[in-house]
Amino acid sequence: MPKNLVIVESPAKAKTIAKFLGKDFQVESSFGHIRDLPKSGMSVDTENNFEPKYIIPRDKAKVVNGLKKAAKDADMVWLASDEDREGEAIAWHLAQALDLKPAQTKRIVFHEITKEAITKAVDNPRDVDENLVNAQQARRILDRLVGYELSPVLWRKVRKGLSAGRVQSVAVRIIVEKEREIEAFEGSSAYKVSVVVTADGKEFTAELANKLKTQAEAEKFLNDLIGAKLSVTSVTTKPASRNPSAPFTTSTLQQEASSKLGYSVRRTMTVAQKLYEAGHITYMRTDSVNLSDLAHSAIKTAVTSNFGANYYEQRRYKTKSRGAQEAHEAIRPTRFEKQTAGDETQNRLYQLIWQRTVASQMAPAQLKRTTAEINVSVRDEKLIAKGEQIIFDGYLKLVGSKSVSAQILPELTEGEELKLVSAEAKQNFEKPPARYTEASLVKKLEELGIGRPSTYAPTISTIQRDYVEKGEAEGEPRNVTVVSLINGKVSTEVISENTGSTKGKLMPTEIGRLVCDFLVKHFASVLDYQFTAKVEEEFDDIADGDKKWQDMLKVFYGGFHPLVEKAQDIDASETGSRRKIGDHPKTGEPVYARFGRFGPMIQIGDGTDEEKPKFLPMPKGEKIESVSLEAALVMEALPRTVGKTEDGQEIISNIGPYGPYVKVASKFVSIGDEDPLTIDEATARQIIIEQGKKTAPINEWGDIKVLRGRYGPYITNGKVNARIPKGTEPEEVDEKLAKELIETAKTRKKKPGFKKKK
Repeated sequence: MPKNLVIVESPAKAKTIAKFLGKDFQVESSFGHIRDLPKSGMSVDTENNFEPKYIIPRDKAKVVNGLKKAAKDADMVWLASDEDREGEAIAWHLAQALDLKPAQTKRIVFHEITKEAITKAVDNPRDVDENLVNAQQARRILDRLVGYELSPVLWRKVRKGLSAGRVQSVAVRIIVEKEREIEAFEGSSAYKVSVVVTADGKEFTAELANKLKTQAEAEKFLNDLIGAKLSVTSVTTKPASRNPSAPFTTSTLQQEASSKLGYSVRRTMTVAQKLYEAGHITYMRTDSVNLSDLAHSAIKTAVTSNFGANYYEQRRYKTKSRGAQEAHEAIRPTRFEKQTAGDETQNRLYQLIWQRTVASQMAPAQLKRTTAEINVSVRDEKLIAKGEQIIFDGYLKLVGSKSVSAQILPELTEGEELKLVSAEAKQNFEKPPARYTEASLVKKLEELGIGRPSTYAPTISTIQRDYVEKGEAEGEPRNVTVVSLINGKVSTEVISENTGSTKGKLMPTEIGRLVCDFLVKHFASVLDYQFTAKVEEEFDDIADGDKKWQDMLKVFYGGFHPLVEKAQDIDASETGSRRKIGDHPKTGEPVYARFGRFGPMIQIGDGTDEEKPKFLPMPKGEKIESVSLEAALVMEALPRTVGKTEDGQEIISNIGPYGPYVKVASKFVSIGDEDPLTIDEATARQIIIEQGKKTAPINEWGDIKVLRGRYGPYITNGKVNARIPKGTEPEEVDEKLAKELIETAKTRKKKPGFKKKK
C-alpha cells in the first residue's frame, strides 16, 4: 500500500496530480465538500455562540468511508484542496470527518498543477490555517442566518418559494435601481456634424466641436459651408504611449470572456476550472495581479523569441484588493510555450489568458496623436480633425490595434486651405444609462467590495431564477433625421435605426422589483452597499486573525434578528404586492394591480362569500407600481372572440400564465408577440395552421405514430416511445419498422440502479 494519501476536491485534479507523484502516493478525490450545514433547518445554535451543526450528506457517506479506509492504511495524509478560504475549509472538514491525527496530517497548497509546483508544495507543507477556516465558516454561517431567517419572511409576506441572501439581494437591488434610472431618463437629441475634406488629394474627416441643437441649425450650418473657405488654423502633434492591461483576476477574466467570447460568468468559471484541473492554467479564483519570478522569466523568453527583445518590458502590478494575497498569482498559463490547450471552448479561453498575460510584460505602444483645428470663413465655430499613428506597436503587436483610431491625418500646415468634399449632420439621441450585463454586474460588485470571486457566478445564476431575467428584445425602430451636403446641395432624409435592444442585458422581473422594495424598506441595513462591503472586510479581519468569527456574527445578528421579528407584524398590503389603482367606473368596485401565482395581474373587487373577485391579465409592458386604471380596464375585453376557423370553430384570444394565445375548442396555441386585443381572424387562422403542421404526425398507423418531438422525431404507441435509428429519415419509417422499434423499446434492459416510480 502507498505510504502517502493525497486528498483533493475533484477527480480531474486527482488524475493530473497523480502523474507527478511516485508510487508511494495514492491520490483520491473528496468530490468537493464532504461536510456542510444540512439543507433543511437553520442548523446554527444562535444561543450557543453560533455553533454550527455540520453533517455528512447521505450522498457523501460512501466517499467518506472510502477516504477513512485509505487514511487508516496510510502513514501520512496530505490535504491538497484549493488554496483559497473555501479550499482551507474543505481541508479542515476532511481532518474532522476522517478523524485525522495532527502528527500524521499535512496541508499543502499550490496555485498551479505542475510537477514543479506539486514537488515544491510537498517539500513545504504546513498546518491547516484555522483563521482562513474561520473566515469561511463566518461567511457560511452568516449567509445561512440571512437566508433562513429572511426567506420565510418573504414566503409569508410576498410569495412562497422566494429566497433572500446577503449578496444576491444586493445584486438584485443594483439591477432594480439601474432599471428605474432608465425609466426616469428623459433624453434629448442634437445634431453631430462631420465634414469630409481633402489636403493634397488625401481625404480625412473633421467634426464640429459642439453638437447643434436643432434641425434648422444643422441645415443652416451645411448651407453656410457652400462657398465657405476652410483653412487650417493650428496643428498640434503630441507623442503618446499606451500600456497593456494587468494579468487576469477572476472578475477581469469574467468580464473579458463575456466581451470577447460571449461566455456567461458561469461558463467562464466552468471552463477555467477544467483548464486548471488539467494543469494548463494557475488557480482561477484570485484577486491578485501578481506574477511569480518563474512566470516573469518564462514570459520574457516567450516575448523575445516571438517578437524580439525590444518588445519586452517587465512590470510588477500592484493588487488593490485587501483580501488578495501577494503570494497568490494572477490567472496565467503554466507553460508559456503552449499557445493552445484543451478542446475548442477551453482553447478560446486559454488563448485569451495566454495573450493577456504575455502582453502584460510587453513594451508600451508608442503613438503620435495629431489634432488640427479648421476655420470656416463664414462661421465662428471650429472643426476639429484628430488622427492617431502607431510609431511602435509594442504590446499591440500581440493584442491588435483595433482600439487605435483608424484615421491618419496628412501632413498639414497652418494656413493651408482645404477642399470640401461633403458634410453630414446626423441626429443623435442621448443614451439612457446602460443596463448591466453579467460581466458589468461583476465589475460593479467588485467596485463596491461586495462578494468575492468565488461568489459571483453562483450569485448571478441564483438571481436569474426569480428576480432577474436576460432581455431578448432586438429593440425598436426610431426615426433619425440626417442632413447631407453633397455636390453643393443640401438635402434632408429620415432614416430608421434600431434602438433600445435589451438582448443579453439583465432586467428585473416584477417580483424582483417587489422583493427589492420590500427588503430596502424593512431591512435597509442588510441591503446597504457600504454595510455589505464592511462585512467582507470583517471576513478579511477574521482571515488575518484580527477578529473572532463568533464576535463578528454576534454583532451582525444582534442588529439583524430584531428586524426579522419586527417583520412579522408587517401587513401584506405594505409589501407592494397589491396596489389600489382606482374604482371601477360602472360597478364602483375597487381595482387592484397585484402579484398572483403566475405573476402580475389585475383584480376587480375584494370578493365576498357569494361572489369572487374578477381577475384580468396585466397589460403588456405595464407594471404593478405604475399601471393606470384606464390601461387595466382595457383588459376586460379579454377573452375576446377573434372569429372562426375555416371549418367554423370559434377562435378565442386571451393571455395566460405563459403569454398570449388563441384557443380553438380545447386546443391552445401561442401567438407570440401578437396582441390578443387586436389580432385579426386571418392572422389567427394562419398561426393555428402553422402550429398544426408542427404537431401533426409525420405518419400514423392506428395508435402508432411518428411525431416531431422536442429532441427530434420519434415513434410512439401512446405508452412506449422509440428512437428512430441514425441515418433513417422519419418519413422513411414504415409500419413494420415502427412496430419493431416499439417492441425493441419495450424489451430494452433497464439501467443499473433504476427504480420504477410508484
